[in-house]
Amino acid sequence: MPNISDAKIAILATDGYERSELRKPLDHLKNAGAEVHIISIKSGEIKSWDDGNWGDSVAVDKLVSDVAVSDYDALVLPGGQINPDLLRVDDDAVSFVREFAKSGKTLAAICHAPWLLVEADALRDRKATSYPSIKTDLINAGADWVDEEVVVSNAIITSRNPGDLDAFNTKIVEEVEEGRHDREIKAA
Repeated sequence: MPNISDAKIAILATDGYERSELRKPLDHLKNAGAEVHIISIKSGEIKSWDDGNWGDSVAVDKLVSDVAVSDYDALVLPGGQINPDLLRVDDDAVSFVREFAKSGKTLAAICHAPWLLVEADALRDRKATSYPSIKTDLINAGADWVDEEVVVSNAIITSRNPGDLDAFNTKIVEEVEEGRHDREIKAA
């Protein structure tokens, strides 16, 4: 079992990420001692969406096209409506999420970010949650959708909204420290 202080974690995001859903996991994981990289589909900085307006920005460490699943112990997907909608139409982003799902490593998605798990076909026959407005998308992708604060299915972690961040962040650390999980991604 790896210690969180030895872990290397990717946060995949682009413009329009929900500020708290990127910043709080970033801070929590760094404070626990993990090395955390912001991965994106564009270089430079990405801008948050916060309370109906563009918020602050965060620097991108690496492009998703330049990283490999083997580089990381966990992948975190923040939500917001704009961010996952832009990422789910990017082939490199979807491929990275799909390969991460197949790896058995910790994969965490909150709010609207499970859209990426839908696109990567990673939820079939798994229990999951999300922001309520995308519930039907998850069900249509084969998930057993439940309205719970945090749901774990073989190290795939999902949560509903920013109000769930404490439980979400705690569960990421727990799952990273449990290590890789054997899981099969079932195709349609």
